[in-house]
Amino acid sequence: MEKRILGLDPGLATLGFGAILCHPGGNTADAVSIVDFGIIQTTANQEIGDRLCVIYDDLHSLLNYIQPDLVAIEKLFFYRMGNTIAVAQARGVIMLVLAQYKVPFVEFTPAQVKQALTGHGNADKHDVQQAVARELKLDRIPRPDDAADALALGLAAWFQS
Repeated sequence: MEKRILGLDPGLATLGFGAILCHPGGNTADAVSIVDFGIIQTTANQEIGDRLCVIYDDLHSLLNYIQPDLVAIEKLFFYRMGNTIAVAQARGVIMLVLAQYKVPFVEFTPAQVKQALTGHGNADKHDVQQAVARELKLDRIPRPDDAADALALGLAAWFQS
């Protein structure tokens, strides 16, 4: 049975998404394909509440369009307090929308995604992006980076299932 997996790379300014379609038991060369990828973007000159509303509304539209069976989300990673709070707020909106749609989700740390795609938990960003392009048989690395990261999350969920 086919499975749609949506990867989400949370962010307040830029929320990356990447959806893949997985075909279990099929030819390994055709086991996974891209449905869509991109970003949900808010602008810094908007009030925080308005930015969260954009994420809320756009994520509803995205879930209606993709209709995922599973969502893979990056776990919150603490590195700069100011940025971490903004990402946590956006992530809260994501969790709310997923609960409203009753979509199951899995969470991965950046190291877990790196391990799943490259075999090394300390791989650099470019190595992960190259693995995404290779696994999805793309001629080039998906852009922007947030969308490529979201596709990596989706692939990590696929590899885990």
